[in-house]
Amino acid sequence: MAAVTMRLPAVRAPLNSSASRGGEKHLVAPGDTITTDTGYMRGHGTYVEDDKLIASVAGVVERVNKLVCVRALKARYNGEIGDIVVGRITEVQQKRWKVETNSRLDSVLLLSSINLPGGELRRKSAEDELAMRDYLQEGDLISAEVQSIFSDGAVSLHTRSLKYGKLAQGVLVQVSPSLVKRQKTHFHDLPCGASVILGNNGFIWIYPTPEQKDDEAGGYTTNLEPVPLSDREVISRLRNCIMALVTHKMMLFDTSILYCYEASLSHQIKDILKPEVTEEIVLEARQRLLDSEG
Repeated sequence: MAAVTMRLPAVRAPLNSSASRGGEKHLVAPGDTITTDTGYMRGHGTYVEDDKLIASVAGVVERVNKLVCVRALKARYNGEIGDIVVGRITEVQQKRWKVETNSRLDSVLLLSSINLPGGELRRKSAEDELAMRDYLQEGDLISAEVQSIFSDGAVSLHTRSLKYGKLAQGVLVQVSPSLVKRQKTHFHDLPCGASVILGNNGFIWIYPTPEQKDDEAGGYTTNLEPVPLSDREVISRLRNCIMALVTHKMMLFDTSILYCYEASLSHQIKDILKPEVTEEIVLEARQRLLDSEG
């Protein structure tokens, strides 16, 4: 019979909010008046009524010069050209795949927007269209880049690089897109022995760091060899560290994840998500980030 851990309720003090940087930010609910000053421009998440600028969504007020907008606390992913995303194939259609990317509408990956196996570049033929399910089928996870945005807001993807393509063995973590920090690269090989793809759409892929980088398979062959226990433990610890950072609304990027991972090494993997342990390692990671910026 499995052991059951019993915990008594305890009052926990909130994390120190002094770590929030970037000027004053305040939360608003739908219908709250942001300002009565008519000199401001109306941005996303706001509307004007009786010369008042009013919030239409619950979120954080952001001001850029005279532009005022409200960034929703919870929202679907809104694609931008050049974003790196992780998605799941939901449907194979004529000359295209439908991909779930945590946005309002399914994203589209056109047959003409992929590299053929081996990185071969040529016009796609009728034989390629018949073999689409051999490349990607329903349920497959892929990494891709946003190529364009359709008029209805749907996202068009491409995988015209060997670093994109089908994902093999690893763990998918789904978080709010607003917690993923935009960086020059979203592919990170961490020194702990695992790699992460931080999708701008809030889908994070954690996988064992491949031994060889010059794999010319074109992103459609998957390694199904058993993953060693040591790698699985590292991936599990990284996953729990990311969930700990999400619990305390910390931005996710390679440094914050690594600092949280190092702070968690003194605890067992299963204990990381206990509230008091989560608070301890997140505070330590936050302090290291502040020290490194200072």
